[in-house]
Amino acid sequence: MNPAVVGSTVTLSLSPSVTLTSGNWAVEETFILTWLGEQQAVFPGYSGRAFVNVTSGALTLSALTVTDSGLYQVQSGDPLLRASVSLTFLYFPPTEPISNVTLKVNQSDLIEHRASGLINCSVSTGSSLSFRWMNGSSEVTAADRVQFTDGNSSLNIVSVSRYDSGPFRCEVFNPISNGTSDSVNFTLYFYTVNGPDHMRLTVNGLNITAFSAGSNLSMLCLAESNPPAQLQWGFRGNLVNATGTMLELFHVRADQSGPYSCLAFNNRTNLYSNVTTHITISSKFLLILEAKIPIFLICNFLFGLV
Repeated sequence: MNPAVVGSTVTLSLSPSVTLTSGNWAVEETFILTWLGEQQAVFPGYSGRAFVNVTSGALTLSALTVTDSGLYQVQSGDPLLRASVSLTFLYFPPTEPISNVTLKVNQSDLIEHRASGLINCSVSTGSSLSFRWMNGSSEVTAADRVQFTDGNSSLNIVSVSRYDSGPFRCEVFNPISNGTSDSVNFTLYFYTVNGPDHMRLTVNGLNITAFSAGSNLSMLCLAESNPPAQLQWGFRGNLVNATGTMLELFHVRADQSGPYSCLAFNNRTNLYSNVTTHITISSKFLLILEAKIPIFLICNFLFGLV
């Protein structure tokens, strides 16, 4: 780049490339460095910011200032050559060095295909900023589900999938500096795995729903959920003061017949599911009829014939 930016680093190399065993670099009448074989010597004023590739003769110069502008020359005696280039170094205000690149995630726990992930990249100081996003070792580019806003400082992934978990990082650069954020990840939850779903409700461990008055009932509710679901019980569409996997009723009456529901909530996925069963509570006589006992046995029982 010519002109180049004050504060940046440049490398001057020969084209076509050539192997050099010795030589020196200078700008105008001032020597920068000289080398012979593997050894190189840097002149005062360039110590710590100039070095040469002792094979190719390429010069790298950092922390450039306006006074570094001028005609750069390289000379070599083996092979015999001389080459030069004129460079100018300028300020490009307002350009402020970048510091403290950070990421902020709107929500790190997301449900696959049901949520969007938003990450904002910011700096404490810096101007004339450019942004690049990385997912692991791959650069993130705009697509149907991938959107960049606010000058590419914000990354929004619509309808996240399991391949969008990260790690994401933000690289920020301007003409004089650069910086990289720490990595962040999304935690993705999958509805069919994390639930709650596949709910089951049993009463006294049986597959029947008719019981006699005066019975004790233990209703067990199970739901597949990760993390474990929070369970709440309901009766006839209204919540009752009971939570957990078990609802126990003692000495039940006929007026306690009706639909009993178990409502499951996963506080990580924010999803609900429920299961309902209808319980009938009746006299022993009705239970005998419901059990379809042969009529001659019922008559024998009622009239004391058995």
